[in-house]
Formats: sequence, C-alpha cells, structure tokens
Amino acid sequence: MNVIDRIAELKSNNDKNGKPENIQLHIGRRPILAFGNSDGDLPMLQFTDDGQEPALMLLLHHDDSEREFDYDRGPEKALEAAATNGWTVVSMKEDFKKMFP
Repeated sequence: MNVIDRIAELKSNNDKNGKPENIQLHIGRRPILAFGNSDGDLPMLQFTDDGQEPALMLLLHHDDSEREFDYDRGPEKALEAAATNGWTVVSMKEDFKKMFP
C-alpha cells in the first residue's frame, strides 16, 4: 500500500494543518527539511522551523509565466512568512535554468 492510499485509509487531510499531523504520524518526529509552494504548505514549513534544531525551509515561487505558469495568488502568506523567518525562496524565473514539460 502506498502512502497516498494509507492517508486516504486513515481519512486524514494532507493539506494545511493536516500536513504536520501526517508528518508526525508517518515519521514520528519533526523533519529537518520542508519544501512547499503554497499557503497550504505553510503549517508544514512552520512545524519544521521550530527554532530549536537546524532545519531548511524552502518555498518554490511559481513566477515564470514564459516557461511554466505563474501564480501569485495562493502563496501570499507563505511568501510573507518566508521573508519574515529567513526561509529560502526559490524563484522559477530566476533560479531555474531549464523547465521540462
């Protein structure tokens, strides 16, 4: 059984506040790395950034309408939290050399 089937079986929500709950359920501890791309990932990023242990929080900003698609509605809170907390924001426009279809 794969993780997605297991999450569905447990009737857990893997978005927003459900992300930290699922992380705790499946790995049983706070992760050292979190990578997200929307406000739905904000609780996971905040959970990872507990301020007690070293951790890496990465936020992917879909900001390249030329090569992919951009959406600036959806990650507003996450982008604000990244700026406030010193998380790394990865820009598709500035940081991706090549896009794949």
